[in-house]
Amino acid sequence: MGDAELRTSRMNILLLGCNGQVGWELQRSLAPLGAVMALARNEANLAEPESLRALVRKIRPQVIVNAAAYTAVDKAQSEPELVRCVNAIAPAVLAEEAAGIGAWLVHYSTDYVFDGCKKDVGYTETDAPNPLSIYGQTKREGELAIQEASCNMLIFRTSWVYAARGNNFVKTMLRLARERDQLSVVADQWGAPTSAELIADVTVHSLRQAMVRPALSGLYHLTAGGETTWHRYACYILEEAQTLGHSLKINPSAITALTTADYPLPAPRPANSRLNATKLQATFGLYLPDWKVHLNRMLKEISGEYHQ
Repeated sequence: MGDAELRTSRMNILLLGCNGQVGWELQRSLAPLGAVMALARNEANLAEPESLRALVRKIRPQVIVNAAAYTAVDKAQSEPELVRCVNAIAPAVLAEEAAGIGAWLVHYSTDYVFDGCKKDVGYTETDAPNPLSIYGQTKREGELAIQEASCNMLIFRTSWVYAARGNNFVKTMLRLARERDQLSVVADQWGAPTSAELIADVTVHSLRQAMVRPALSGLYHLTAGGETTWHRYACYILEEAQTLGHSLKINPSAITALTTADYPLPAPRPANSRLNATKLQATFGLYLPDWKVHLNRMLKEISGEYHQ
C-alpha cells in the first residue's frame, strides 16, 4: 500500500480485546485510520482459536490488532492449556489468516519472555528469551508462531502497563493507601511503567509507516523512558497523589521495601524487566518520554475518583 493510497483509503481494522487497558486506548488511536470493528472477549473468544478463522475471513480486514491476552500471571500457573490457547495458539491462527489475506497483524508481548537474571541493563530484541513462567512461555510461543507465519507484523513487547481504565498497580496503590496505614512493596525488581495511552499512540504511528514500508515489519520493544523499582514507583504514586489532594493513611516514605524472596508468588517474576527501546525509536523516528510523564497525567485524570 503506497503512501497516497494509505492517506485516501478507508481501511477495515479488526481490534480484539477492546475492553482491556490497551484495547480501550486503541479504539481512540486507531479511529483516524479507518473503520474499527472493536470486539470484546465475548465477541471474539481467543480461548477458542479456530473460531477466529471464520471471523477474519468474514471481515477481511487490512489490519488485525490483537490486544487480547491471558494476563493473570499467577493463575496461569494452574491452567496452562487455557493460557496456551489464548496466548500462543490464537495468535498463530490470526497470523495464518493475516498472511492468507495480506493483512497486517499487530500483537503485544511482554518483558516476561526474559528471565531478568542475565543483564542489569535493558534487554534488546536480539537477546535470547528465557521465560520463567507459564505466562511468559506462552507469550514467547505466540511471538514465534506469528513470525513463522510470515505475515506483515508488528510485535510490541512492553511492560508494567497501566491506564486510567481497568485494574493496575497504580490504582491498587491508591486504594490500599486509603485503607491501610502500612504497605510493603518489592524493591528489587526493575522496569519502566508504561501507559496504555502511549502504547496505543506509538502503535498507530508505527503502523502507518510500516504499511508504507513493509520492510519495517518485525518485533520491537515499547516502553516508556527511564527506570524504577516497584517500591520507588509506589512511593512516587503516593507522593504525587498527596500533592493532588488525596487523603492517604500512609506517608509515602513509610512504605516498607521488600525483596522478591520476602513475597513469594506462584509465578516467578523477572528481576530485570527493563526493555531497550532504541530500535523502535530509531526505526520510526520516535521519542519515548520518561515514565513519570504519562503517569502524572493519568493521576490528574483520575484524581476526582479518589476525593471524598
